Amino acid sequence: MTCKIILEIKVQPEHVGDVLETIGEQLPETRDREGCLEVYAYQDQDDPSTIVAIQEWDTRAQYEEYFAWRGTRGDLATLQQWLTQPIAVRFFDKKA
Repeated sequence: MTCKIILEIKVQPEHVGDVLETIGEQLPETRDREGCLEVYAYQDQDDPSTIVAIQEWDTRAQYEEYFAWRGTRGDLATLQQWLTQPIAVRFFDKKA
């Protein structure tokens, strides 16, 4: 069974453009990772400083391996400098 993942970030308002540009550059590479079935970033209409990445992966383990890889490359540290709180990640199984 696949795993649906929602990654939420709260961005400093003055850095929303930086974050969107960075994510836009990274997503094609993410989509090419083994196990990634789909990933898109969405900006909240009522709070533009909130961005979520909604993803589907073959397994949670593949996502966690990918996320760790982003960390070792420094990609997460780059994003974190523009955020108001830590990245929040939630994992879901389809039930109905």
